[in-house]
Amino acid sequence: MPPAMDASKVHDVDPGLLAGWPLPQPGAGGDKELRGHILIIGGSREMPGAIILAATAALRAGAGKLTIATGASVAQLVALAMPEARVIGLSEHDTDGFSLDALASLDPLTDRVDAVLVGPGMRDPASTAHLVHALLPRLADAGVGLVLDACAMDVLLHRPHDASESAPMRFARPVIMTPHCGEMAHLTGIDKDCIVGLPDAPALAAARDWNAVIALKGARTVIAAPDGTLWQHEGAGNIGLASSGSGDVLAGIIAGLLARGASETQAACWGVALHARAGDRLAQRLGPIGYLAREISMEVPALLAQLGNQNTFAAGAAGAAPGGVAMVP
Repeated sequence: MPPAMDASKVHDVDPGLLAGWPLPQPGAGGDKELRGHILIIGGSREMPGAIILAATAALRAGAGKLTIATGASVAQLVALAMPEARVIGLSEHDTDGFSLDALASLDPLTDRVDAVLVGPGMRDPASTAHLVHALLPRLADAGVGLVLDACAMDVLLHRPHDASESAPMRFARPVIMTPHCGEMAHLTGIDKDCIVGLPDAPALAAARDWNAVIALKGARTVIAAPDGTLWQHEGAGNIGLASSGSGDVLAGIIAGLLARGASETQAACWGVALHARAGDRLAQRLGPIGYLAREISMEVPALLAQLGNQNTFAAGAAGAAPGGVAMVP
């Protein structure tokens, strides 16, 4: 967390905040291992593209090594689309969910990866929740960062048989969750319109109760931490980001930053900012509607380079205030 964060205020994810909160940078002589190894679990027969979008975004965000675990029925397709990745085929149910037999393939990776993203393109919430519950203690013991997206967030609703129903589920180690307002309504039982109008309180309550960093997506995205710190990112009305696959890209960017060594809160705030600014660039070049989710990731490396240069300048400028760095459009 950047210094002097006041948990009683809402903090803007703006150029000043980012300049004072630089991402971990690999050394000039570092290899791919030092840039982080990410495992992405997801995909299905009907939505193999989601995991491809997320995986591409994770690499564009700077992760050095990529492993994908997806359904055996689409593993070859995904491998051809992602030649940069090791691709593992997992056994599937008729419902498109992964069976717990998948643990035999995933277990050896839990102490060899730096971050895990679960959810893009998965279609069976119950089977996905069972798999996540089985992975949680393994990842917590290994100190591996975890991002839950899409139906993987239903781990909160599909509890183990021996779990108490009287208290909300609470993660032993903080995870990142990336719901939009409809998903947040599904997870909390709060009316969607209430969340759209007043997202701060539900995000803060969920972050506290679940021990999670919540990136609640919308035109005004709020990021809430378990300690009560709240950030906001207000876009310029870029409707082009509200398109199929955009959320998979955001989850991939956040997970890629987490694999690089960013904290959960830093990865969420930077990921939201990069995603929004990439959309703004595409809107300026192609128009506000009609650019594709697959194009968002292509803008991320240049944005990272520009923001990194600004961070270096801000750090070296004597007496420069963190908020005084201008964003390159």
